[in-house]
This record gives sequence, structure tokens and C-alpha cells, in this order.
Amino acid sequence: MVTSPSSVPRLVVAAPSSGSGKTTVATGLMAALAGRGLAVSPHKVGPDYIDPGYHALATGRVGRNLDAYLCGPELIGPLFRHGARGCDIAVVEGVMGLYDGAAGEGELASTAQVAKLLRAPVVLVVDASSQSRSVAALVHGFVSWDPEVRVGGVILNKVASDRHEGLLREALDSVGVPVLGALRRAARVDVPSRHLGLVPVAERGAQAVEAVAAMAAQVADGCDLEALVGLARSAGALSCAAWDAGEALVSPPPPPLPVPTPGAAAPGPPLSALNGPRPHAPDGLKARVAVAGGAAFTFSYAEHTELLAAAGAEVVTFDPLRDEELPAGTAGLVIGGGFPEVYAAELSANEGLRKSVAELASSGAPVAAECAGLLYLCRELDGLPMCGVLDASARMSKRLTLGYRDAVAVSDSVLAGAGTRLRGHEFHRTVVEPGAGAAPAWGVRAPERRVEGFVERGVHASYLHTHWAAEPGVARRFVERCRTS
Repeated sequence: MVTSPSSVPRLVVAAPSSGSGKTTVATGLMAALAGRGLAVSPHKVGPDYIDPGYHALATGRVGRNLDAYLCGPELIGPLFRHGARGCDIAVVEGVMGLYDGAAGEGELASTAQVAKLLRAPVVLVVDASSQSRSVAALVHGFVSWDPEVRVGGVILNKVASDRHEGLLREALDSVGVPVLGALRRAARVDVPSRHLGLVPVAERGAQAVEAVAAMAAQVADGCDLEALVGLARSAGALSCAAWDAGEALVSPPPPPLPVPTPGAAAPGPPLSALNGPRPHAPDGLKARVAVAGGAAFTFSYAEHTELLAAAGAEVVTFDPLRDEELPAGTAGLVIGGGFPEVYAAELSANEGLRKSVAELASSGAPVAAECAGLLYLCRELDGLPMCGVLDASARMSKRLTLGYRDAVAVSDSVLAGAGTRLRGHEFHRTVVEPGAGAAPAWGVRAPERRVEGFVERGVHASYLHTHWAAEPGVARRFVERCRTS
């Protein structure tokens, strides 16, 4: 029986640290429950794009992110309810360690904070490979650290043998937290990694399907599914309303902030100028917005396309690795994140599409590019020709750039008026030179003050990943520009 989103059973899969097996357990649990005929709503704490791809494969539903830094704590419940519509149960995979969040921001964006906001019990996945009795001290510490976080059970991962499992269970008896599963080491559930984490589902095909099936079998064999479902049913009711893209577009946004960079363009019209209480899409005026997809551009939040559609766009997905030109009638282009550095040769060889993108940009049409999209618009990537929209070159680097960013729009663009504040996230091992154009996209305050990105004609290109649910006027402004450019 399908429950209402406010009371949908739910639990959070967390761990003491990264590498404990959260993704294996969460994805396996999602797939095992879906295999029993349940409609499972998959969620991921934090900005990660890759894990939700495995969640979607496990459940047949869109994997959605719950990020209290990018979207604000007030949107966690509404976004969860939006994703959980029509579902029987929800599984939320945590990020890093249970209490790890945005650097220097206390509990903000941590798994613990999201669990509290969702009134959801936590299942702690513990890597038990190098311990026995000490597991009790570890679990006791995590259970007692924050009394508002309810750790309802433990799943022991990488257990060596029956004897090892017995020692672990005996030690945990004193903690009073039930052991809901014990998983042996299993190479078949491992997912290959590279410079930015796991290899995305879109690149692995049948191998990803087999890996998820193996995760489901491991969880089903080694965990008490009935007890896990029972724990999920103990979650408290949520009183917030579900997020809705159409309703979000007519909510008044905050006023723009002063531009923090000397000599920057004067503040443009605030997003509220495009955000009044009026119909989402006048009849006959839908603007076709092409959104990059395929194996090279797998990073996107589902709410972005939902907001574009609610704002009056006809969203059409294309694959830069295969399609030789943009969809006919394209009025605007969105190129999100991904791994163009892995597919640089193939992207470069697709000269027809590169020319099509360059022609659209030169016409002044709106183009929004994030991270991978930024690289694709450059003159070259690792010496291979790209679209040449930006007079900049990109290359791989040994340095990982990673972290949340508090940013202010420096230049008026198709996404935001100058002075608009957004929070974002950077995650890349590439360098673009120069790092900013004559009209930068963003002024970033931390970890160092700097400007970055490019605003040229209708192009907004930047390393910063943003979540448009935090500022829905971005989508309306972009679609309005698509209609008028």
C-alpha cells in the first residue's frame, strides 16, 4: 500500500567514515526492497552526482540529493517529500562520516543534520575488518554523541568469518543497539573508482547492472530486511509541504547582495523581476532547451529540468558523444557536469556538434555550463580542440579542488542579476586558464577570495555546481532569456 509522503517509512544509511560501505549497503538495500515489489524512493545526502545513478538503477526512480548547504535546511523536508511521492519506503544514503558536514559550519550538511530534519532513524554501517570488541566503543560513541540522532541499528561490513561475527555481536550486546546485518567481504559488489570517485552508471552498462544485483543479493542474504523495514516505519511524520517546481517559481526570492568585487558590473535586475505570480508557460511560447547527457555529462540534479519545464521550457536531452548537431529549434543550452576529460578525444572528433554549439553561443542564445560544461566550451582540453566558445584552455591537474563555496554573481547574466547570492560546490581535477573572463561569473569568498568563470554574450560558464531549487528564479530567468534572445 502506497503511503502519503508525510508518513512514508524512511531510514538513513550512515557510517563512521567514508569507505565503510555506505553505498554498497544503501544501494543493495534499495534494490532488495524494490525486488520485493516495494516502490523505493532513493536519496543521497550531499552534492554527489554519482551515487544517485546507482540508486536510480536499483530502484527505477530518479536518485535525488538532499544537501542542506546548497539548498538550506528548510528545503530538506520539502525536497524529500517531493521525491517520495507515491513510494512505499525511502532509503537515504549519507555522506562521509555521520557527523561530518561543511567545513567550519558545525553540523550543517552532515548526515546527522539531515536525519534529524527528516525525523528518520539511522542505520550505522561499520567496517569491522580490523576490530572485534572495539566495535562496541566505536558504536557507543556514535550513538551517544548527539542524543537527537537516533541510531536504530548497526550493519557490520567486511566481516571475516562466523567466529568474527560472533565476537562482534557479543561486544555490541552491551551497547543496546541491534545488529541488523552482517556482510562478508565480496569483490563482486565492488565498484571501480578513478580520479573523482566511482565510475558512473552510464559508463558501465551491463557491469553496473550486475554490480547492483550483487549488492542486492548480499544485503538480502546478510541483513534482516523485515527489521530494517520495521525501523523505517518508526520515522516521525513530517509536517512540511512537498516541494513543487511550479510553486517554487512564484515564491518571492531574497534581494540581491552588493557585488563584492571592485570594478564589477553594476547590479542588474533582481530575479524577482522574472519571478512574479503569473502562469508558468504561456500557451504556444515554450522554449526548447537542450540539456547535455550521455556518458560524458552525467552530473545533473533532477530539479533543474523540472524547474526549466515549469518555467515554460521544452527540455530535450542530447548526447555530445553521439549527436552531430543540437536538437532542431534549440533556443538555449544547458551543459552540466561529468567527465569530458575521459572522453576528450571523442568529444573533439564530433566536429559537427562542436560547430553547432559555437554557432548557438555566437548568436547570443542562453548557454549555462557547469564544470564539465565549462571545459567543453573552452578552446581546448588537454590539447584537443573543443567548442572554442571561450578563449581559454583546460587541462588535467594532479590537484583535487573540492568543497562548498559561498558565491555572489559578479556580472549580470542569463542565470542571475549581479549581486545574487548562491551557494555551490566545486569538485574537479582540472584547471582552466585563465580562470575568469573579463566579466567573471562568480565572486567566491572561501577558501580564498577570488573571481572565477565567464559571462560572455548569453554564456554563463563556471566550475561552480549549484542547486537551482535554492534559487528557482535562475530557471525562470534562463527560460525568459531563451524566449527573447
